[in-house]
Amino acid sequence: MQVLSKVEESALAPRVGFWGASSTNVLNMIGVGPFLTIPLALAAMGGPQAMLGWILGAFISLCDGMVWAELGSAMPFSGGPYYYLLNAFGPRSFGQLVSFLFLWQSIILGPLSIAGGAVGFAQYTGYLFPNIHHWGTVGVAAAVCLVNMVLVYRNIRSIAHLSIGIAAIVIASTAWIILSGVTHFHAGLAFDFPQNAFHLSRGFFFGLGSATLFAVYDYGGYYNVCLIADEVQQPKRTLPRSILFSIVLVAAIYLVMNVAIIGVVPWREAVHSQAIVADFMVRIYGGMGGKVIAVLIVIASFGSVFAVLLGYSRIPYAAAIEGQFFLVFARLHPKGNFPYVSILALGFCSALACLLSLESLFTALIVAQTVLQFAGQCVAVMLLRGQKKEPVDSYRMPLYPLPALIALLGWIYIVASSGLRYIIFAAGLLALGVAMYLVRARQRAQWPFAEIAA
Repeated sequence: MQVLSKVEESALAPRVGFWGASSTNVLNMIGVGPFLTIPLALAAMGGPQAMLGWILGAFISLCDGMVWAELGSAMPFSGGPYYYLLNAFGPRSFGQLVSFLFLWQSIILGPLSIAGGAVGFAQYTGYLFPNIHHWGTVGVAAAVCLVNMVLVYRNIRSIAHLSIGIAAIVIASTAWIILSGVTHFHAGLAFDFPQNAFHLSRGFFFGLGSATLFAVYDYGGYYNVCLIADEVQQPKRTLPRSILFSIVLVAAIYLVMNVAIIGVVPWREAVHSQAIVADFMVRIYGGMGGKVIAVLIVIASFGSVFAVLLGYSRIPYAAAIEGQFFLVFARLHPKGNFPYVSILALGFCSALACLLSLESLFTALIVAQTVLQFAGQCVAVMLLRGQKKEPVDSYRMPLYPLPALIALLGWIYIVASSGLRYIIFAAGLLALGVAMYLVRARQRAQWPFAEIAA
């Protein structure tokens, strides 16, 4: 069997260029996350030293982005990680289990990730309409999922155009926040460190791990283009460029924006805020400023849900055409040529997931993804290098293997500092996925229940 290839060629049309690919990543990255997590990061470290978490998170994301860039360039297929793990760990052996676990975590965490953005949308809507009750918030979040399902249910070319348009609004909004913060910046507030802020205690490192977790959640999404790679023009070149460009752009925006905000809103007040950016704008422009930015954040979170649904909808499709998932998910729309079954399934499941609370969702998502995917990909890129099976014309990370090792250690650190209950959750998800794979493999006489031909 030829590795770094697919069993079946995709029928999806490559129509997304560099700017469309980059905007898809940026939309996924700049959602409602950073507008909710600033108080959480400040609380985790007990002061503006949380900036260390934002910096460390950017560094880990950049190193991990190089891993995605190399794997994506070598295997430019929609549903990317499914193929990365399958080929690296052995397409006829252990790779079948590892790739199945990625599919398993995608089916479970995909709707949760989509719902997380939708619930964030609903929470900022609550700032605009303070009298909205709990079930009203749930209804708004579910409606966002369903509306995005309708928007994604179309040809990829129109989706790329829509992504660029929403990304432009998002960038303009963050630029306004940054400009407002810089022109009203007070260094005494931004650098009002509490006593012993940098004492290297156990609490410091656990707090830094938590702050870094929130940061990487906010940076997450730089890999979204890898999930739609079959629909990207010149993917061997476009994927790495769009991934690294997105990380550098968004990291710069976040770092400046976060410092600018705590330079206006005292961090001791910020840790208690439910809508930190709106509170920040109220201090500068009054009540109307808070409402305007809340509307723009709602647009940003809407775009994020859109981008996440777009990316995740290609994963069951990719597995189905390989014969590793229900074949119904391999169906393409007869006119629009898009995987409509996957879109409908994830759209409705994400709407149901809006019944869950946003509390602890960020941590659970990152920890589970790390255990079931991110750490595995860092190992995968090194395995493929050792096997010398990457195409010679694909992207190669500089200073190999240092970026992959840094990313792997970073993920381990984040998981270790997340808390026992989240580790148990991820381990339970992993164990259940392994059990499901073994049942399915026994029924189909697949590895490890069948003798593997050489």
